Amino acid sequence: GSPRRPDQSRDGFREGMKVEARYRGKARYYPGVIRRVNRDGTYDVDYDDGEKEMFVSAELIKSLEPAGGGHGSPVRPSGGELREGTKVEARYRGKARYYPGVIRRVNRDGTYDIDYDDGEKETFVAGELIRALDNGSPRRPDQSRDGFREGMKVEA
Repeated sequence: GSPRRPDQSRDGFREGMKVEARYRGKARYYPGVIRRVNRDGTYDVDYDDGEKEMFVSAELIKSLEPAGGGHGSPVRPSGGELREGTKVEARYRGKARYYPGVIRRVNRDGTYDIDYDDGEKETFVAGELIRALDNGSPRRPDQSRDGFREGMKVEA
């Protein structure tokens, strides 16, 4: 085989990588980060909710990072790119429901920082958890193409 960096495993998971893992082997996946690649092929995972787990097998882990290492902005299925200021919906803390917000920052690792409309903030959100609500074109932050303004009451 080809030589590997010591912090990267044969499964392609590496230290610092955003992942979802089945905590204690249960059915549900929880978001977290690979803290350590162990010699025996397992991983130590720091979960986003503060839990930590050691010696997690690769079968219980899936990557949340875009394939190819996150070069450039991923193109969304809607055709809009995710850029600073793009209105989006994202799965807060990896949960099932999408919440509206705005991309505050595009990180070097291919993740995003999001300011949610309800005041919550989240950092290092994987692109798979985000969907664009507009075409990514910059416009004044207080005005949208459909006439809605920040602070306007709407029914959703």
